[in-house]
Amino acid sequence: MLFRQWVPLVLIVATLVALLFGLHLFSKSRTTQLFGEIVSRVETDKPIVALTFDDGPSPRFTKEVLTLLKDRDVTGTFFLTGREIAENLAQARLIAAAGHEIGNHSYSHFNMAWVSPSTVKDEIERTEAAIRAAGYEGEILFRPPFGKKLLALPWYLSEHGRKTIMWDVEPESFPDVADNPDALAKYVIDNAKNGSIILMHVMYRSRDVSRQALPQIIEGLRQRGFSFVTVSQLLERR
Repeated sequence: MLFRQWVPLVLIVATLVALLFGLHLFSKSRTTQLFGEIVSRVETDKPIVALTFDDGPSPRFTKEVLTLLKDRDVTGTFFLTGREIAENLAQARLIAAAGHEIGNHSYSHFNMAWVSPSTVKDEIERTEAAIRAAGYEGEILFRPPFGKKLLALPWYLSEHGRKTIMWDVEPESFPDVADNPDALAKYVIDNAKNGSIILMHVMYRSRDVSRQALPQIIEGLRQRGFSFVTVSQLLERR
């Protein structure tokens, strides 16, 4: 008798857990969101890819990364956080002056799946103002921190004509390659396709492996026939 009394409660709890888990999976989908445009890769017959770098700028590694890209004639897309731009405005200006694309990666870099519309507005607009203060004049694309979005974030982006940019190649997410520059580079080279958007982090001391792998990635992809473009240029060639 007692068991029968508990059955409805157990079913309700199980349903809620399943619902929350489903929302969690949906919130980090690379290809689907409830409102607006989301892009993880561009369908194209041209051998082009976009190198994208999340977080920063940082006072220690910005110049090093920019020099590496300049020496190899590569233009990338940097999804910067507003707080780090404000703290390192000179470095953000170097990125813009070098001709790279700058995207919005929120101001504070926290999970934005469950935030209010007012928080979304503040995070996006403060960062956009910081990006403009750095001298960047192009379209500002948005990448959610941790790739998380659910209701308020995609709705706000859609209402204001902003695109959500995800990725289809993320080597740093796999422990078996993330700690070795050669393995990380090989993963990117082997898995990139026409129109791929490659996600990397290169702005912090903890990302030394990614910085070491970057020259190999560029060389290896070029050997496969790929050229490098910004995300906006990739979108234009759909």
